[in-house]
Amino acid sequence: MTEDPKSTVKVWDPVVRIFHWSLVGAFAVAWLTGDELERVHEIVGYVILGLVAVRLVWGVIGPRYARFTQFVPGLSGLTGYISDIRKGREHRHLGHNPAGGAMVVALILALLATGGTGWMMTLDMFWGAEWVEEVHEAMANLMLVLVGLHIAGVVVASIRHHENLVRAMLTGRKRAPAPGDIA
Repeated sequence: MTEDPKSTVKVWDPVVRIFHWSLVGAFAVAWLTGDELERVHEIVGYVILGLVAVRLVWGVIGPRYARFTQFVPGLSGLTGYISDIRKGREHRHLGHNPAGGAMVVALILALLATGGTGWMMTLDMFWGAEWVEEVHEAMANLMLVLVGLHIAGVVVASIRHHENLVRAMLTGRKRAPAPGDIA
């Protein structure tokens, strides 16, 4: 796992990396405890909402590659990138590529909806409201789909750009930009 520091650059700061891997663990615990360990599930749900809150703040005040302004694509940027993927000519991005940026947004929104409906179920106003529980469960299932798409995207980008993106999210470092890459 050692990398030559001269051939790599720092991209992912510790806050982004700790957020990412903490969220992976917390979501796994939340999913596994949903039907069996209600109290653990509820606590982990609040942990997830806290992690998302930190990431939202960090997306505004954090370093360059943590900021939403650096990687949240417009619709034309996203559709153009997806078109380039289909043609096998997408550019390597040092930070999130447009598809990855869109996935970050989708995951955060789905997490907020899942956590928000989970919290609603603890309120007297929504206690026993079947629709809230159904939305909560649907959002949790959507999260599984999004996580699967995220993992598939990481695998495809890692192969296409000859870069271990999982290692990059562990070490914070990626291969230095080459001509044609988007920094």
